[in-house]
Amino acid sequence: MDAKCKLSSKKCVPCSKGTPPLKGQQLADLYKRLGNGWSLIEERCVEKEYRFPDFRQALTFTNHVGELAEQEGHHPDIFLAYGKVKLQFWTHKIHGLSESDFIMAAKCDELLS
Repeated sequence: MDAKCKLSSKKCVPCSKGTPPLKGQQLADLYKRLGNGWSLIEERCVEKEYRFPDFRQALTFTNHVGELAEQEGHHPDIFLAYGKVKLQFWTHKIHGLSESDFIMAAKCDELLS
């Protein structure tokens, strides 16, 4: 099993207020494991834009991401437009990235496979 599959097989775990956001090597390692077109923005969030041939398919993907977010208890910022969906993950409670952000990003990629 590759590293990405291992990430997506994990369960999101809520962190408590005061938990420090990921930084340095730990953040770099998780980002490297994620790969697949995700961007790391100022060590604060990860984001990816998915392209679709029309609005209906973009909306369907958005709804699947919403269901997954509810199951995992970890929600992205979602931007929907004709033929594209942009997801941003960051943990609002800690104003930065947690492992759950990377887990959800990997799970979202798997929705399309």
